[in-house]
Amino acid sequence: MSAFGRKNGAGGMGKGARPSFGVAKPMRGGGNAPSSAEKDAEKDEGGDQFPPIPAEGEPVDPATGKNADAMNRLSERANAIHEQQEIGGFEQSVHKIKEQVLPRLLERVDPEAAATLTKEELSEEFRPIIMEVLAELKVTLNRREQFALEKVLIDELLGFGPLEELLNDPDVSDIMVNGPDQTYIEKNGKLTVAPIKFRDEGHLFQIAQRIVNQVGRRVDQTTPLADARLKDGSRVNVIVPPLSLRGTAISIRKFSEKPITLDNLRDWGSMSDKMCTALKIAGACRMNVVISGGTGSGKTTMLNSLSKMIDPGERVLTIEDAAELRLQQPHWLPLETRPPNLEGQGAITIGDLVKNALRMRPDRIILGEIRGAECFDLLAAMNTGHDGSMCTLHANSPRECLGRMENMILMGDIKIPKEAISRQIAESVDLIVQVKRLRDGSRRTTNITEVIGMEGDVIVTQELFSFEYLDESDDGKIIGEHRSSGLRPYTLEKARQFGFDQAYLEACL
Repeated sequence: MSAFGRKNGAGGMGKGARPSFGVAKPMRGGGNAPSSAEKDAEKDEGGDQFPPIPAEGEPVDPATGKNADAMNRLSERANAIHEQQEIGGFEQSVHKIKEQVLPRLLERVDPEAAATLTKEELSEEFRPIIMEVLAELKVTLNRREQFALEKVLIDELLGFGPLEELLNDPDVSDIMVNGPDQTYIEKNGKLTVAPIKFRDEGHLFQIAQRIVNQVGRRVDQTTPLADARLKDGSRVNVIVPPLSLRGTAISIRKFSEKPITLDNLRDWGSMSDKMCTALKIAGACRMNVVISGGTGSGKTTMLNSLSKMIDPGERVLTIEDAAELRLQQPHWLPLETRPPNLEGQGAITIGDLVKNALRMRPDRIILGEIRGAECFDLLAAMNTGHDGSMCTLHANSPRECLGRMENMILMGDIKIPKEAISRQIAESVDLIVQVKRLRDGSRRTTNITEVIGMEGDVIVTQELFSFEYLDESDDGKIIGEHRSSGLRPYTLEKARQFGFDQAYLEACL
């Protein structure tokens, strides 16, 4: 008898009885290959649940060869050689002529007088002077080259030089200048090299100063970082040496001239029809919304789209470091922070503006982005009669978003226990909208999550919608599906106060 009361050996079990729990098969050594009968028995017992790891170079599936394809792509990337692309052809020839003409042109033109003219008027004034300079240089140009040269010279004097061409291209959504010799642009979510160059570091630095001076900011050795905006609302960040080792770096985030609505985002596949309806109701019913996502994922675009649903009779204040929100409402007042002066005095922070905004009789307060202790001031506003307030922040998921809000409040000097902070967040925030830029360049709304309340010291959430990855097409496009969780929304009571309860319930179920 064994210690468990059973006889050892085969006689301990009746014929056809199952082996006792915990009886494992012995592992095979490398020397004894299993027989075909053993293989069949293994298959019957689910032995091939864990398929063998393929040998090097051997695909998982001989029909598709996915493993081999993945290894080949890794090998190509590891052995790739990236060379700096040279600008050639027509652009290069015009650029060379511009370098010769510009110094002589500046000798004949009064810059202050030129600054008072429009581009069209300046073009008419410049045309005979340019022809005169070309005659001196004994350079002959055809009509196309003349027009191109005029445009380049006027952009140089009144605009932002080589950047003007990219700023006027509606397909370009991001411009990234990495020093005078390298510029990248984003088109349709993909990065490519732009066919432009700057004369030298001094030329690029001059254009950077021209951009930030327009909004009363400065950039130099003492203040090598600056946030600014262009007239069309595009966001600009400038960083100069010694912080940037390749020379002046300019990052421009362009925004569409035509306002983007939630219907546009739905038509482009960013969200489903039901998600679109739910977000419209959330904006109209004055729910407090936090938009979470990574850099370039579309947080600002989502916030602008949601603003379309605000009642035209409401007074809306927006507060940002660099004013880039363009709300689609008549009663909208944008506020902007101010950096310190050379003595380090006079700075106005987002927190200061939020406190002041409460004295300006706002119906809603919208923060472009929260990064620190001003998060507590916004939560206080949400809790004190300013329903419908919104903000954006950087986070990878709705749960991380809540954690980041707690951490930002703790970063300040507010002496409040963590549990009280969590409770304040749970009582203030109604919805978290998670947006993400996928690896194929598309931007999707991946989650819409409700904040229900507290359970112990944990914030409880409920997911209303989520995006599920399904597959990838041959051309690299990600295929997925937006799915509703089918749960009754906790925020239904707010929708009922505005008469949208039935539509909201149907959208979420």
